[in-house]
Amino acid sequence: MLVCLGYPLLPTGSVVSTLVYNGLGLTAVVVTVLGVRRNRPPNPRSWYLFAGGMLTFVAADVVYEVSGLILGTHPYPYYDDALYGLAYPMLWIGLLGASRGRRNYDRPRDLAGAIDAAVIAVGVGLIYWVFIIQPTLTAHDTPMLTRLVSVAYPTFDVLTCTVVTRMLTRTGSRSPSVLLLAAGCLLNLGCDVAWTMTETFAEYSGGIINSGFLLGYVAWAGAALHPSVYPRHRPLNAAANDFGRGRLSLLAACTLLVPAVLFIQGVRRDEINWLAVGLGAVALFLLVLARLAGFVGQVREQSVKLEDLAMRDELTGLANRRMFELSVTDAVAAGEAQVCLLDLNGFKVVNDLYGHTIGDRLLVAVAGRLSGALREQDVAARMGGDEFAVLMPGAGVTEGDAVVRRLAASLREPISVGGHELLIAATFGIADTAATGDPIELLRRADVAMYAAKEGGSRQHRRFTADLDDRAGEAARLGVEMRMGLDTGQFRMVYQPIVALPHGRTKYVESLVRWQHPERGFISPADFIPVAEQNGLIVELGEWILRTACDQFVVWRDRHGADAPQQISVNVSARQLNEPGFVAVVADVLACTGMDAGHLIIEVTETAVFGGGTAVQAVNDLKDLGVRIALDDFGTGHSSLGLLQTVPVDVLKVDKSFVDNLTMAGRHAVIATALIQVSNGLGLDAVAEGVETAEQAAELYRLGYLLAQGYHFGRPVAEPDFRVSEDLAVPVR
Repeated sequence: MLVCLGYPLLPTGSVVSTLVYNGLGLTAVVVTVLGVRRNRPPNPRSWYLFAGGMLTFVAADVVYEVSGLILGTHPYPYYDDALYGLAYPMLWIGLLGASRGRRNYDRPRDLAGAIDAAVIAVGVGLIYWVFIIQPTLTAHDTPMLTRLVSVAYPTFDVLTCTVVTRMLTRTGSRSPSVLLLAAGCLLNLGCDVAWTMTETFAEYSGGIINSGFLLGYVAWAGAALHPSVYPRHRPLNAAANDFGRGRLSLLAACTLLVPAVLFIQGVRRDEINWLAVGLGAVALFLLVLARLAGFVGQVREQSVKLEDLAMRDELTGLANRRMFELSVTDAVAAGEAQVCLLDLNGFKVVNDLYGHTIGDRLLVAVAGRLSGALREQDVAARMGGDEFAVLMPGAGVTEGDAVVRRLAASLREPISVGGHELLIAATFGIADTAATGDPIELLRRADVAMYAAKEGGSRQHRRFTADLDDRAGEAARLGVEMRMGLDTGQFRMVYQPIVALPHGRTKYVESLVRWQHPERGFISPADFIPVAEQNGLIVELGEWILRTACDQFVVWRDRHGADAPQQISVNVSARQLNEPGFVAVVADVLACTGMDAGHLIIEVTETAVFGGGTAVQAVNDLKDLGVRIALDDFGTGHSSLGLLQTVPVDVLKVDKSFVDNLTMAGRHAVIATALIQVSNGLGLDAVAEGVETAEQAAELYRLGYLLAQGYHFGRPVAEPDFRVSEDLAVPVR
């Protein structure tokens, strides 16, 4: 750069200036070759061809300078002009290949960029033709060879402009290396134009124009040296048809060159070249029309793709909720139709155990199985999460039930995903268009039927009937009244003692919630707890139970002293355990009440923690706080003994069903006996639930149980009697 900037200070036409000019040009050629060998671009042949064009340029410059020194003048035309003419095609071909990079056969050819380059070439070519080329060709006082050579240079300039435009408009090609190539070409083009504008080539004396040519050499060599000559990170989906402001302005300027030529010729009172102007206008019109046609075509194609994306589930490729609802609307309008909604059971467990990637792949596999079980005219959709839907247009009840059976059968075989054999069940709800022509109502009925089927367990399907609406409506009303009950204090707590055998002393109590409705009266927890689980109120209700029970425990401790229960247990649902802030809520309650964590027992069911994941993590976090964990109703859920090793259990509560027939002869005491042995072996406290008679209590004590709970020892009440009663003592034999 310093040499280029200092070159005009050298004596014009001297040997020193000649050596510097041609020496820098030759150095640029060598540096270009070294840069290609160092960076190893994906198209080295194009770069070597380009370097050959540079070398031919340098050779032409040398011939030009030597002829001037030897002959004392610069003949025109001469051999240097032939070398310049040979150099330009080498440079053009090399430039186009070097700026393209590695060919991507998956990407369509950039026709839009080629049209843009053609528009610019026609516009610039019209200017050159009208003001330079045609006047030169019609100058009959000049020899024909001289005129042809004189015309060749502006023609080379037009083609150079086209090549540069093509380089810069190619999709994703504006790397620093390409920009340096373009800068060198523009410098060379500008200097050529300046040279052409001199009165005669013989009077050309170099200076600043030569400095510009040298800067072009430097830019070309820099392009080969720059690391971006190897395009490692090139955008794959750049929009070739993109109408940016810069490109649009350039194309608009080129189309205005036709009226500009007419205006200039009119001002100068020249004879207007109607043929050239007319051909240029027609060519520009057709090119711009082709460009707009390509742009409109791309917009239409993208519109179709966007519409398809908007109607398809991105993960599975099935229809999404929007497309499914439209399809249901069309099917209902056409006549009879069946709609089936299905929900995968245990999908959250898969996500928790194996991660969301495996979960997503499972959804894709399920979508494939469902699609394979359908008729050709049926539509499968993913409604969101792990919920799918199927539309069966034109199907009756019998045919609809047959499709649902095929859907259920398709999921019975294990699905192999990521090296795991996964068995996933589904719950189906189906509804038809009988007595309704509303597509939204049809979907609602299928949804109601699906949730009704869930109450029956896995692999169940249920067809909508009118009584399901009554049940769903009752649940909704109960949910609203439960909300009001929480706000107005309709819920209360009762406590049932858990006693130590054989003397019957209360060791701790279990807290239980009761709802006394002002109009309905007493509502059983068996009725309102499932509704709270479904609508999410169990989270708020559970926190109220926890705070109330802990507050009551502190009151008893202060009031009764040594006679107060040592601990209090609170039942926690699966939904509470999966709530992100549940452990923090427990910690806050303990801190606010001043209650020691060791005095609190959290009771969970086998089902709540069987699947692992966030529920087991919450139990572990509670254990870290110092809270004790009880496994409630053991033996009635999944009954996995391995659960006792994976979950940090302190208390095992044996279900009432194993206590009821304990005093009868035969095999009725086998499970109760096995469970006390398991508890003792693992160091757990075993609590026998549902003890209703003294005989059951005596038999439990004989088997080894030291803790028991049931109506024999006390019903759930707001204020239990913690005094020891001789009536509750178990006779020791």
